[in-house]
Amino acid sequence: MLSGNEIATRLGEVRDRIAHAAARSRRSRDAVRLVLASKTQGAAAVRAAHAAGARDFGENYVQEAADKRAELTELRDARWHLIGHLQSNKVALAIRTFDTIQTLDSARLANTIARLRLSPPMPVLIEINLGEEVSKSGIRAREAAALIDAARDKVEIIGLMTIPPHSDDPRRYFAELRMLRDRLAASSGLALSELSMGMTEDFEVAIEEGATTVRVGRAVFGERPL
Repeated sequence: MLSGNEIATRLGEVRDRIAHAAARSRRSRDAVRLVLASKTQGAAAVRAAHAAGARDFGENYVQEAADKRAELTELRDARWHLIGHLQSNKVALAIRTFDTIQTLDSARLANTIARLRLSPPMPVLIEINLGEEVSKSGIRAREAAALIDAARDKVEIIGLMTIPPHSDDPRRYFAELRMLRDRLAASSGLALSELSMGMTEDFEVAIEEGATTVRVGRAVFGERPL
């Protein structure tokens, strides 16, 4: 694990890169939320990032996140995002653990969330599988309007999320998600203000294409522990 000083230095470098990317797209640095992907990172690493000013943390696995939060009860202002696939049998724990679920991918899941969390509605993003890759979760772009119609009264749909296919030019996928969001916002009447896209390898390009949230892990924490 990197030292606290190393994590703070790397976090500062990522923030500078976010600011420069935002400036290139004539946007405010404050328009982009940095979610640190803390999967497999221990509590000490999260504490170090929090001490350096990070407040948003993304986890892939519900149980791991719940255990980590239990160990980090002193971080009262931390916000937790589920950025991995949510299984229906983990919904009850997920809605107690996370502030936002970024990976809604079915009406059934929305129904389960609503049944277990009556008020306020759970903030969610719909995960879009732009490459229609069988190895990834998320729905196809053409299915998004129907899911919004089915889920909008069950959860608070605040935007879209994607993990694009590996590509030498991810920009076209980020632009595709932005344009899909614009069409869905116009047709649904929802703001859909959040676009969660971009990770360590490509978050600057994602910001240039309109990302409001980027999910960065290795650039801050280094390689994941085995």
